[in-house]
Amino acid sequence: MSDSIKAQDKQSGINFSKHKWLPGYGLKKMAHPEMFQGNRKTKNYFEGWYFKMVSAGDSSILSVIPGISLSHDGREQHAFIQIIDGKTAKTSYYSYPIEQFAFSKKEFAITIGQNYFSADKIILNIHTDSSTVVGDIQMTKQVKLCSRKILNPGIMGWYKFVPFMECYHGVVNLTCQLSGTIVKDGSEYHFKNGVGYVEKDWGSSMPSAWIWMQSNSFRKENSSFMLSIANIPWIGKSFTGFLGFFLHDSVVYRFATYTHAKLTIEKSGNDTTKIIINDRKHIYNIVASRKNAGLLKAPVKGAMDRRIPESVDASLILSVTDKKGNLIFCDSTSIAGLELVGDQKILTGTIKKK
Repeated sequence: MSDSIKAQDKQSGINFSKHKWLPGYGLKKMAHPEMFQGNRKTKNYFEGWYFKMVSAGDSSILSVIPGISLSHDGREQHAFIQIIDGKTAKTSYYSYPIEQFAFSKKEFAITIGQNYFSADKIILNIHTDSSTVVGDIQMTKQVKLCSRKILNPGIMGWYKFVPFMECYHGVVNLTCQLSGTIVKDGSEYHFKNGVGYVEKDWGSSMPSAWIWMQSNSFRKENSSFMLSIANIPWIGKSFTGFLGFFLHDSVVYRFATYTHAKLTIEKSGNDTTKIIINDRKHIYNIVASRKNAGLLKAPVKGAMDRRIPESVDASLILSVTDKKGNLIFCDSTSIAGLELVGDQKILTGTIKKK
């Protein structure tokens, strides 16, 4: 283990504990969805964190996804690191024995082999026969999704406590400032004064169909937006649910099924989606179109057996007005993450079309 990883271990209290019971950890992780949630899982489970990094000037765009995969029969267990280059759409997948996964019992911090991931740092040290990835990234000036309510600890609100859901979602930071460099197979990715975003998923499977989009690369600095819409099976039935946030002028606005916001999908095809969200105070008009898409591995009953397309250089147009028609925000970006996965008719058929 490298000296830099050892130093992080000592600071955060990393414990190699794949399934070990830790006193008090259940309550700790319940209040902090960014932490590792699967400490007592042995099968039919996945958990992954999504680190998106965009350099100043948009010359480098990388998304790094560390996680674990435990198949439904428990026979296949491994940790992984996926990387997608937002400029070329090239993806890479690195697999590790599950014994090389470790997590902190105090905060969000994990190690996979010689690689370290936390809320404020990434250390990559990947060496295979065909690939080498090394680098250190620091994340500062983070904007967190704060909540004063015990039963509303994250982006899912009280839905986080609903049992038997196949997938749960969390947001680690809405936006942050980056520094550092990653070198992948001889190519350098510099992120000084760049912007970052971190979220996560955990459960047994990703939904059969979903729309996901995110960007914090608007011309208006410190603005960030994320929207996730999914077909959600639950106790023999299914429904379409959604959640998201909008960060503007240091204020975070949430909209979700649980906030009683209304969502209309005007159009959703292979490459473009148009959506309107109405809540008590605001109207959000969204148009997103993907360009280059790389294929990422995604979980089905814990195993990484599915391939889904993701674009990191999609275009996103967002306008926000209040109920009186006053324009609050209108901006566009060509550096957005976008996933249009599965049969979109499932979503548009469940949510009332305009």
